[in-house]
Amino acid sequence: MKNLTRSVIWRYAIGQLGWPILSGLVSSWLVYFYQPDQTGLKEGMPLFIPQGRVIFGVLTIIGLIGALGRLFDAVTDPLVGNLSDNCKSPLGRRVPFLRYSALPFGISTLLIFCAPIQKISSINTVWLFVFVLLYYFLLTCYYTPYTSLIAELAKSQEEKLSLSTCISLTFIVGTAISYIAPVVWTAFINNGMERVFAMRLTFGIFSALAVCFMLVPGLTLNEKDYCQGTSEQSSMFDSLAKTFSNKDFRIFVGQDVIYWFALTMFQTGLPFFVTALLKLPETYATPMFVGLTAASLLFYLPVNLLAKKFGKKKIVLAAFLFFVADFLFTGLCGDSLAIPNGAQAVIIVLAAAFPMAAFGILPQAMVADLSQAETAVTGQNRSGMFFAARTFAFKLGQSAAMLAFTSLATISRQNGTGYRIVAICASVCCALGALILVFFNEKKIMKEIEGA
Repeated sequence: MKNLTRSVIWRYAIGQLGWPILSGLVSSWLVYFYQPDQTGLKEGMPLFIPQGRVIFGVLTIIGLIGALGRLFDAVTDPLVGNLSDNCKSPLGRRVPFLRYSALPFGISTLLIFCAPIQKISSINTVWLFVFVLLYYFLLTCYYTPYTSLIAELAKSQEEKLSLSTCISLTFIVGTAISYIAPVVWTAFINNGMERVFAMRLTFGIFSALAVCFMLVPGLTLNEKDYCQGTSEQSSMFDSLAKTFSNKDFRIFVGQDVIYWFALTMFQTGLPFFVTALLKLPETYATPMFVGLTAASLLFYLPVNLLAKKFGKKKIVLAAFLFFVADFLFTGLCGDSLAIPNGAQAVIIVLAAAFPMAAFGILPQAMVADLSQAETAVTGQNRSGMFFAARTFAFKLGQSAAMLAFTSLATISRQNGTGYRIVAICASVCCALGALILVFFNEKKIMKEIEGA
């Protein structure tokens, strides 16, 4: 097997620059596009689907579609993970999925925002449901095999942290690019373009850019030069059961579900926190996230050094506590605080910088540790299923978050009470996630790896 080089690491990491652009477009702007707040309506945003809690008087249509999409995605994660583990392609077990899912993934993302009827219509609801399901399935086809390569490419803890750091960097940059969308579509609108067409053109440009990035690892990496993985030839249910029989993996998944529930609620709510709570223009979401990206980069080296000295678990616990404070502050922000609203936006960004860096780097390395320890103990390489099972679980959290956010956000929308409840709920969830992570036995896992 060839050793990893800086070139290989970065060619692999560029793939993680692509799919977060698509994921960011959907997670940040799907609700904003189909369930606009008062600011969006005043600026001429049309309605495409029925609004409000019209399902059992509790759920919104956009919330239900988003949740069902993530639930469908979660169910297909083990399927794709098992297909990848059992793949016998001459290209390897992971690369074929990266190569052939990228373009359809980009097209499906754009089509989500292209509902055909320019008014409230059941046709738009069906359209949205179909393409949301397709989007999430294609996300799984790319993401699960992609992350599975971490445990197989890295031969040491140093390489594992290097890979996780690089893909965390490209992930946050890719997500930041998705937050530039309002700046782009506003520029189009200011030049006379109709609002919806301007937004769709922006999403199309970003989707094409993302596809180009996603194709880089699939087209430039020879998987068999660096990975010794062989096809497992086991059934999906057998592999999934063996994976979840690992106690520490179950603990990791428990805190991960709660973390992603909190983060998804907060990320989906950010444009609304900006406009409804801070009373700032929607374009402020872009400098806030760009600022968060820049600030979090300052913590990449410290997070690596601290993880090597104290272990990954302790750093993630500290990150949870930072999020508890930051999300709680967001829930209280606005004119009632004796701090200028612009300064409050800065505080929200700076407080999230360290935890964003920690959660961007360390959880993926922790899953790789679990997979590597399992291989050392059992002799079975099921990295695809480990990463698939992880995504299966955290997408359940995302599904619940989509339902919760779209329902809570409708509470007293005129004064932003629902958005405050969302942020406070996210804070409480992070505290619970930290409590669960306390029981994760990192020392045992590292001993199993070292004993291989």
